[in-house]
Amino acid sequence: MKTIFKTEATNTGGRAGHVKSDDGAVDLDIKMPGINGKTDGKSTNPEQLFAAAYSTCFAGALQAVSKDLGVDDLGDFSVTAIIGFNKDEDGFFIDATLDCLLPTVDKEKGEELINAAHEICPYSKATRDNITVELNLMVEE
Repeated sequence: MKTIFKTEATNTGGRAGHVKSDDGAVDLDIKMPGINGKTDGKSTNPEQLFAAAYSTCFAGALQAVSKDLGVDDLGDFSVTAIIGFNKDEDGFFIDATLDCLLPTVDKEKGEELINAAHEICPYSKATRDNITVELNLMVEE
């Protein structure tokens, strides 16, 4: 194993606290969103941070697999991660939906790309068999 890099962030105060990365790039108040899932626009929460990280990592995985699968240009593609914060009789849990917009490929190639990306994405690997992850190929109207 070769470590490419490491990073760190520290939370103080839990879900009503603050998180800061060692380099100061992340320096955010943490606050639970309202019942409608909306934040106050000045703070964040772990699920929002996870959505940002997962969508970015998955987009990178799509770029990594595209050349191997014969796609030279992904165009103006995007990945939106929707992270659900849930509770059942066993406690709290999250789920994820990844909406992938791939405007330069057809449905068959798009599904091949998102499935291949899901195999190599570190966040997909970390969540595999731990949370439900739904992959959606979005088409432009």
